[in-house]
Amino acid sequence: MTFSESLYKYRFQLAGLLVVLAAAYSSIIQRMVHNWYIDDNYSHGFLIPFIAGWFVYRDWPRLRETRATPSNIGLLVIAAGVVQLIFAWLATEYFNMRLSLVVILAGSVLFFFGKETFSRLRLPLGYLVLMVPLPYIIYDAIAFPLKLFVTKVSVLALKIMNFAVWREGNIISFPNIVLEVADACSGMRSLMSLIAIAVTLAFLMLGKTWTRWVLVLSAIPFAVMTNAFRVIMTGVLSRYYGRAAAEGFFHEFAGMAVFIMAMVLLGGAAIVLKKIEDRSRNASESRD
Repeated sequence: MTFSESLYKYRFQLAGLLVVLAAAYSSIIQRMVHNWYIDDNYSHGFLIPFIAGWFVYRDWPRLRETRATPSNIGLLVIAAGVVQLIFAWLATEYFNMRLSLVVILAGSVLFFFGKETFSRLRLPLGYLVLMVPLPYIIYDAIAFPLKLFVTKVSVLALKIMNFAVWREGNIISFPNIVLEVADACSGMRSLMSLIAIAVTLAFLMLGKTWTRWVLVLSAIPFAVMTNAFRVIMTGVLSRYYGRAAAEGFFHEFAGMAVFIMAMVLLGGAAIVLKKIEDRSRNASESRD
């Protein structure tokens, strides 16, 4: 039995499952969407379900013909997701409440359609994890060291440029102005979105596991480098033009500009890795 045939066979069970999930997760999803709306770190969350759906649509000709063999292992995964939801609800822990939805969806695919179908759908299912906002304790644990690193790099660059500047934590002091490297300049905000973009590019352009991982991991230095550049330029302009250069329009424009710069670097890295793959493939074919 194929995946498309299984969809028809289990249509009523799947419809019932969707109703149950909608009832159980409606308030949880509403709160998560609200987080996407109010927190720029996770505004990319609006796009994640659509991109995941596009992954399914892109693979649909092969997916619909995939052999579907229901697996009882899916029941264990569903049970794990339900337990995760219950304990997270009792602890008012939103990250695991939201993540449990992805776990239950994965278990449902395994239970109704089996391992072969699950292997086809693991990319869109895994991609949904990127829509779940991190717990603030984890976010801060990552953002704070990044913020200090960006500050150190920026101050070092400014000193090389012969600026009179010194650092205290994430504070950069000039003779005429004091600047704070905030969370927005740590690179964390752009990093969350860049990782989502990197995963998309990796599976669209690249075919090897190692090149995909290289591209996804490259989002980290690109985010940090571009935000360090933003801080350096803000420091240079603030030194000559005062606090106005670090606030208002320039600050917002700089944030957008460094994100575009990071996306260009990410796209360039994807093209380079694609060429490496092509050369490796051509070399292998020539040897054969």
